[in-house]
Amino acid sequence: MTSKTGGQVVVDMLRSLGVEYVFGVVGGQTLAITDAIIDTDGVEFVHTRHEGAAAVMADAYGRLIGKPAACIATTGPGATNLITGVGGAFRDSSPAFILTCNNNGVNIHKDDAQNADHVELLKPLTKYSRLVAHADGIKQAMEEAYVNAVTGNPGPVHLDFARDTIEGLIDNPPVVPDVHPARRWTAEKPSPNPVAVARAAERLLRAERPVIWLGNGGNRSRASEDVLALADALNIPVVTTFNGIGAVPTTHPLVFGAVSRMGTNLSTRVLAGADLVLALGNSLNAVSTTRWRRALPEVVQVDVDPAMIGRYYGEITDGIVGDLGAFARDLVTAVGDRAAAAKESRTGWVAGLRAAETAWWQATEVKDASPEGTLSPADVVRALRAVTPDDTLLIPDAGNPGVWSFLWEVTRPNTYIKPVGFGNMGFALPSAIAATLIDPDRPVLALIGDGSLGMSLGELETLARVGGKVCVVVLNDSSYGNIRQEQVLHFNGRTIGVDFHTVDFGTVARGMGVDGEVITSLDALCQRVRKVLDGNTPAVLDVPIDRDVNAWTFPAFAPYQAQE
Repeated sequence: MTSKTGGQVVVDMLRSLGVEYVFGVVGGQTLAITDAIIDTDGVEFVHTRHEGAAAVMADAYGRLIGKPAACIATTGPGATNLITGVGGAFRDSSPAFILTCNNNGVNIHKDDAQNADHVELLKPLTKYSRLVAHADGIKQAMEEAYVNAVTGNPGPVHLDFARDTIEGLIDNPPVVPDVHPARRWTAEKPSPNPVAVARAAERLLRAERPVIWLGNGGNRSRASEDVLALADALNIPVVTTFNGIGAVPTTHPLVFGAVSRMGTNLSTRVLAGADLVLALGNSLNAVSTTRWRRALPEVVQVDVDPAMIGRYYGEITDGIVGDLGAFARDLVTAVGDRAAAAKESRTGWVAGLRAAETAWWQATEVKDASPEGTLSPADVVRALRAVTPDDTLLIPDAGNPGVWSFLWEVTRPNTYIKPVGFGNMGFALPSAIAATLIDPDRPVLALIGDGSLGMSLGELETLARVGGKVCVVVLNDSSYGNIRQEQVLHFNGRTIGVDFHTVDFGTVARGMGVDGEVITSLDALCQRVRKVLDGNTPAVLDVPIDRDVNAWTFPAFAPYQAQE
């Protein structure tokens, strides 16, 4: 058998496990892996301006496709630059291979150049992290990492390769199959216990106002059709978590938006009226529950990972372990012909919610369709939804863009991604690049604050190289807007560390190879966005926004207050 370097075995395993892209910044220690990619069909290397962007791109790929891509970095500062993006993937359950390359094994933990303990650095933010110090261990380590990445709640896994492990020749390299069998069996999700499903069915039939509160598990399990079939069968309103946006279309008559720390007075109204919450793929974390201050009735919590169940609100929670799609299908079967009576009994409640939904959307309509000057971010989001294709992927960055995206109608599942659990700024631009690599014909709208764009600005050059139907809309208030608005609200108008000089991001974009301009008219913005998404050339549209339109006090986002 022909000898191979350890780096070639790594790349062979990536291909076998279905990894199509490796994102990263090359360095001396990585070269045995990146060089092997050149001669390997099916694996493409995309180099970035910063390792943090590479990690975000791997995160976004995992969210959109449901299988891992890889990111790679050299030792020391290369590896530490990955950490924030890895944290985002970990907190939002996105599968990814995180590959770092260390010094020679004999010199690890010594005072070698750029020495750092990559395993200890990345262990808290990955599902699996280990050093691979011998070439014979490469195949098994990658198999074990892959299984960890894609099973249970998916997430990033980390392998740290000693330099001599991947540079040395292996005389008897392992046989690597073209398609690894783990790809098949890990895709088979566990079904819930029939006894537990029957118990849940009885509780749902007894409840007068049950609510499905769908979390990020709905995105990861691709369970939209099954969850909506359950909701339709029993006439159950659906709200999502912030991280669950995109799991089901908000245009469905039983879907009423997202509940989070800020939420809306429509979505919080739905939850406030519930007498039973069916929490599907919803960890009931701090973002969803206003740091666990949100009062809930009885809860039936369904998750593929038993460790997620009952962590919070445990005294009122009944848990079911299993895949969400399988649970929803089995529950409809368990209810059978008893569904009709339950569905009819909830007609009045659901009708009231639909009337409230109509009023909520009317209250947020754009009042002046053609204003000039600084624009309201709320108007920007509503207006852009009206002119973008249904399959447009919206990628709001952290901070205010994500809050304003409550006003974006999701018409199809898997058309929205956002950093929630880690809230890492600089997410949208690298994610848009990953999205257009996946499908160059899909329109992508990245909604980015000027603060977040400043943290990922170098990747405009990466976008210029990759191309695609990517429109970057910069909500530019020359500040870290979300924090400035919080300071204004809670610290008597005193601000510190949040304001910038005016930056013309259109000019900056053109200097980096991407078409760009400043736009101060809502009509012109809509026309320009439509043109970009209909074409094949990315653009950056810098939109000065009204700093006084405060996401923290926007009326539509105020929590619902029951009338006495």
